[in-house]
Amino acid sequence: MAYANASTGKPAGIRAVEYIKKSVLSYRTHQALVLVLTFLSYASYHATRKTTSIVKSVLDPNSSMLGFAPFPSSKFLRSYHGNQERLGLASGWAPFDSSDGTALLGQIDVAFLSVYSLGMYFAGHLGDRLDLRVFLTVGMIGTGLFTSLFGAGYWLNIHSFYYYLLIQMLAGLFQSTGWPSVVAVLGNWFGKSKRGLIMGIWNAHTSIGNIAGSLIAAAMLKYGWGWSFVVPGAVIAVVGAIVFMFLPVSPLAIGVEETEDDTVKFSGMAEATEPLLRERSEEMEKPVGFMEAWRIPGVAPFAFCLFFSKLVAYTFLYWLPFYISHTAIDGKYLSDSMAGTLSTLFDVGGVLGGILAGYMSDRLDARAIVAAGFTYCAIPALFLYRSYGSISLSWNVGLLFVAGMFVNGPYALITTAVSADLGTKGNSRALATVTAIIDGTGSVGAAVGPLLTGYVSTKGWSHVFTMLMAAAFVAGLLLTRLVVAEVTAKIAGASQRGVASQYPSPSVAEV
Repeated sequence: MAYANASTGKPAGIRAVEYIKKSVLSYRTHQALVLVLTFLSYASYHATRKTTSIVKSVLDPNSSMLGFAPFPSSKFLRSYHGNQERLGLASGWAPFDSSDGTALLGQIDVAFLSVYSLGMYFAGHLGDRLDLRVFLTVGMIGTGLFTSLFGAGYWLNIHSFYYYLLIQMLAGLFQSTGWPSVVAVLGNWFGKSKRGLIMGIWNAHTSIGNIAGSLIAAAMLKYGWGWSFVVPGAVIAVVGAIVFMFLPVSPLAIGVEETEDDTVKFSGMAEATEPLLRERSEEMEKPVGFMEAWRIPGVAPFAFCLFFSKLVAYTFLYWLPFYISHTAIDGKYLSDSMAGTLSTLFDVGGVLGGILAGYMSDRLDARAIVAAGFTYCAIPALFLYRSYGSISLSWNVGLLFVAGMFVNGPYALITTAVSADLGTKGNSRALATVTAIIDGTGSVGAAVGPLLTGYVSTKGWSHVFTMLMAAAFVAGLLLTRLVVAEVTAKIAGASQRGVASQYPSPSVAEV
């Protein structure tokens, strides 16, 4: 028996704990440890990724305002500059405080996401062939380093656009190691049973990371925008060190073997009675090639669906705080800090959406139906938020929460349970590659969304929301074939159960 991506032995941290306790940690304890560490790992990735959206209006307080509010009123100008002056941020930061500052910030976002999406494909290929614990650690520490270097420009008084562009590109490259790694590790430890619910809850790390990143960055602004990058960068580096010390990438790393009665035991150690949650092949499986992974049924439709789903989600990730701070709510404009805090409600809704989507897909055994249903529901949710979110703060809060639930629900389901299901179809060594293909394709959409927003928003934010609703509609359409297949299978299954109940099999006594 073999597991994909097994490391050469137990992590040093686990060995130290077992030495102190004088006993072997249980299988369930290892599973819990994997859940917690991968959760913290990817939450820290998203915390560093969210920072840029909070700091944008600080780097470019004037030209970005004019670029995204084509006809600002005098009331808007007084309110906006008043907020900036109270924070001592009205002067901005060169080169982003120039007339084309908004375009420069947009270019940095696109460069980051482009490198991230391209790097994802390579990261998945490497993830199926390397020790994931080391691979993930290097990615996290590298991400922390380059996130901090972006913020260091504040103290080093760096005003070169190409410095910030290069730093963000390198940060995107290291960020691409995260998702294929954590999903592959989780897939090694948890099988399809209740995978949607488990991963739906676990996927709250995306929203928790966004919330933490928003709150940290907003809180650090008063000390200087550089701290908004350095603090999240330091956090992810520390978490990376913890991952290296404690993360077991597969049961084989802790000496688990499968017995004939489908229980697990520890080689040379006390036997455990927990059943394995996945069946494993007797021989080490060969890693699946990139093109071969694309041909796995369902990979392409879900990958292109995620392209449009992520386009919507990442437009909110990068521009929601900016949109809130430049949109009057009950006739008032919020400061950048307050707008960043309010934007976290979108991610709070995303937590519930991911859990609901995972739970419903488990109960219905229909990933495509649930993903498409949530995607279509996102369309009216976006329309309502744009139309009525400015009535009052309470309306904004409620509608933002609902929009986050329906936008992030299918995104969370596809990047977790769906990727794990498809990545373990016949070969567990395809897990990181399939995950990278699906999320990498989605990340291309994540780059396109913020880029298009920069151009479309010059005509008004209503045009941006129309674009997002159209993207959600296309995302749902791309799953039509899979939805029809699942519905057909459900109808056929119901018919068979009806026939079986009408003509029950004879009992042993009758025979």
